Amino acid sequence: MLDKLLIATRNPGKIRELQAIFGHLPVRLLTLTEAGFAEDTPETGDTYAANALLKATAACRGTGLPTLADDSGLEVDALRGRPGLLSARYAGPAATDADRRAKLLAELAQMPDSPRTARFRCAMACVHPGFPERIVEGVCEGRIAPTPVGAGGFGYDPVFFMPEFGCTMAELDEAIKNRVSHRARAAQKALAVITEWRQTP
Repeated sequence: MLDKLLIATRNPGKIRELQAIFGHLPVRLLTLTEAGFAEDTPETGDTYAANALLKATAACRGTGLPTLADDSGLEVDALRGRPGLLSARYAGPAATDADRRAKLLAELAQMPDSPRTARFRCAMACVHPGFPERIVEGVCEGRIAPTPVGAGGFGYDPVFFMPEFGCTMAELDEAIKNRVSHRARAAQKALAVITEWRQTP
């Protein structure tokens, strides 16, 4: 019987999105704070999947709860996939989201003829004490906008233009974003894992 599920992140934007995506489940969704898990797990992996698994495994072991954790990043083709794994630390450890966006746009401004194609990529680790570890992934393709637009979302959302919607991810209705974003696509796959956990006696 699965009655609690731990969302292993301290990022308020991620917590909000995942609570919306998984909110229909008949389980109690807990944050790390609510579960009493105070450790910060170093992201020392060399892939999104490795980092997600590090975080999920540490939180699951520390609390005994079934746990989901994700690692994600923005990959810009003109920058050969950067900022990638370093997306959150791209402009330094104390940088804000606005600082990171500004650095990205400044780098691309020096390459005016380069393609601005990019993608968000997310790996989500699903760890349960009684089941094998599972990792699912989601990808969302787009382009880097010339300037930030939109007040929704977080991180690089205001500079991630989605041609099929004609706007940045930060301009999307929240319900739409929670269906089409990289994290939403990974989460939809994670739902199948959670269903398996719930249906196993």
